[in-house]
Formats: sequence, C-alpha cells, structure tokens
Amino acid sequence: MKEYLLVFIVGGAVTTIITYFANSGWPTISRLAALFPVSTWISYLFIARVSGNKAVSKHSLFVLLGTIVAWLPYMFVIYYYSDKIGANKAIGIGIAVFVALALIFIYFTKTYNI
Repeated sequence: MKEYLLVFIVGGAVTTIITYFANSGWPTISRLAALFPVSTWISYLFIARVSGNKAVSKHSLFVLLGTIVAWLPYMFVIYYYSDKIGANKAIGIGIAVFVALALIFIYFTKTYNI
C-alpha cells in the first residue's frame, strides 16, 4: 500500500508543478513538462520495481500502439473542433472518441494476445 501512496503523492506533485509553471509566467517549462511522459515514466519505475523489466517492456508496447490508435485521434478531434464548437464540447467529443477507440484496442489486444 505504501507504493500506491507514493505514486499518488508523486503524481499529484508533478501535476501541481506543471500547473504552477503555467500560471507563473514560465509557460515554456510547463509545456515541456506537460509533453514529457511523466505519468508513464513514474508508472514504469514502479511497475519495474514491483513486476520487473519484462512487464515494463510489454506495457510500453501496449501504450505505444494505444497512443496511435486512441490518443492521436483524441488530440486531432480537440484540435479540429475546439475553434468550431468550443473547447469544452471538443474535449467531450475527444474523450468519447478516445474511450471508444481505447476499448476497441483493449478488446483487440486481449483477443489476439498482443
């Protein structure tokens, strides 16, 4: 349980730091931090510690393929629709697209044991 508490604290601290930099006149640092794969980096450190290097390798392939299948369409929807229908609606549609594609991708990976 200590591992999960530590993950929660570290994740919250990173989010707080990114937000702080965005609001304190240093948007470049915030943008760089937001682009940096913080959540996967921290997650992989803990996954490796608990489950080993092979688990990190398998998980990273899943995330890489999932990014192509679900994350890129999600970001494209937000990019394309934000200016046309507003950010909130575009994000909502983007999340719906992401969830649908992610569920299809998860089903596919489980069915074909990828």
